[in-house]
Amino acid sequence: MEKFQAVIFDFDYTLADSSPAVIECANTALRGMGLPPASGDAIRRTIGLSLPETLLRLAGEEHRNRAEEFRRLWRAKSVHVMVDGTTLLPGVEVAIEALRNRGLRLGIVSTKFHSPIQAVLGRENLLDKFDAVIGGDDVEQFKPDPQGLLLAIEQVGSQPGHTLYVGDNATDAETARRAGVPFLAVLSGVATRDEFKGCSVLEFLENVGRIPSFLAGEVA
Repeated sequence: MEKFQAVIFDFDYTLADSSPAVIECANTALRGMGLPPASGDAIRRTIGLSLPETLLRLAGEEHRNRAEEFRRLWRAKSVHVMVDGTTLLPGVEVAIEALRNRGLRLGIVSTKFHSPIQAVLGRENLLDKFDAVIGGDDVEQFKPDPQGLLLAIEQVGSQPGHTLYVGDNATDAETARRAGVPFLAVLSGVATRDEFKGCSVLEFLENVGRIPSFLAGEVA
């Protein structure tokens, strides 16, 4: 484990839970488009996807050409609810401090917009712990395209083989594979182990709080 110089994290369901705000944003946008609201469970399953893909999952392929409308309505609501509706997951603060104390450089790569990630980290006094924060509005291609992850690796001053990417779903795993980055799965979201079948995963951990022990070679 000493080969790792940096740890890059996904945000939603890896470091934080924004599902109450996401549900509110999604259904506000759907109603604004004259579409029926979706269930909370259905919306939770879309967390981590791009907004165009979220619309397709919730409303169907026939609404593909309305993605920009969905994005506009989502963002208008998000400004008012996303930060207050996002909380850190248990163990995150302690784990981040422990990883920094090990000399590791830290980053975040998410499809979530940059500004709410930064605002949540600032509220929790964690912003200065991260050397790179890449949101969905910082890149042209969304995960599983590796553009964001490779940009974060460049910004933290590491290399793919010496960087660990941590995420909660198979899309994160595929992003890591395409970037040539080792992947660590946390089961703090809605994805189960079965959903990672066929993915290359170093280890499954209950949550981010177990990462320091994993890197120290202790039993996960």
